Amino acid sequence: MKIDLISDAAYAVSGIRVEHIAGRNFCVFDVEATGPDEKEDCITQIGAVLLDPLSKNVIATYETLVQPPKPIPKLIERLTGIHNHDVKTAPKLSDIYGEFADFVQDAVLVTQAGYEYDWPLLYHECRRNGLNMLSNPILDTKALFSYLFPEIDEIISTDFLLSFFSIDASDLKRHTALDDSLLIKKIFDELLKELEQRNINDIIIDQPITIQRVKLPKLASP
Repeated sequence: MKIDLISDAAYAVSGIRVEHIAGRNFCVFDVEATGPDEKEDCITQIGAVLLDPLSKNVIATYETLVQPPKPIPKLIERLTGIHNHDVKTAPKLSDIYGEFADFVQDAVLVTQAGYEYDWPLLYHECRRNGLNMLSNPILDTKALFSYLFPEIDEIISTDFLLSFFSIDASDLKRHTALDDSLLIKKIFDELLKELEQRNINDIIIDQPITIQRVKLPKLASP
C-alpha cells in the first residue's frame, strides 16, 4: 500500500490488493486517542470485531482502555466519554499490544478514515513504545467506497456513508472504540454487498485514488 500526500485536504492511495474476499478473515477496528494528531497524540482505547470468513458475522469482540503518557484534554473527554480517571489504572499500550495482535492474527484489517488517522497513529505509537507494527493488509472503507463509486466527489465521512447506505446506527454510541468498530462493520457490510453484486472478489487498486481528508469540526470551548 502506498499513500501520497497531495495537500492538507487530500491524499492518494494505490498498491492495495486484497484477493479472495469471500473467504478472507476480516477484523474491523477503531481507536480513540488524546486528540486528532496522528503523529503526536496517544491511544486511549482500542476496539475490534472479528468476522466469520464466510458469513462475515461478528464472532468475537475486543475492547480495552489504554493508559496514555499524556493527559486527555477536557474537550476530548467530552467527545469520547473517556476521562482521565478512567485510564489512570488502565494498562499501557505495551502491556496489551500483544493480546491485540493475537486477536487480529492474520486478518485483513478494516477501518474508517484509517489511512489518514488510525493506521498512522498506531504506527507512531509502536515506534514510541518499541513495538513491532502489524503487517496485516488494511482496507479503509473510505478508499473502498471511492474505488466503487469514483463518480462521487465528496468527503467520505462516517456520516456521509451512514446516510448514503441508509444505515441505522442509533443503537451504537459514537466515539467509543468498540461501538465505532460495530458501526464501521455495518458500513463494510454494505460495501461487501456492492462488491458481490458487481462480481468483484479481488480488490486491486493499482492506479492512485484521490481521497479527501475528513475535516474535523472545531470542538466547542467549555
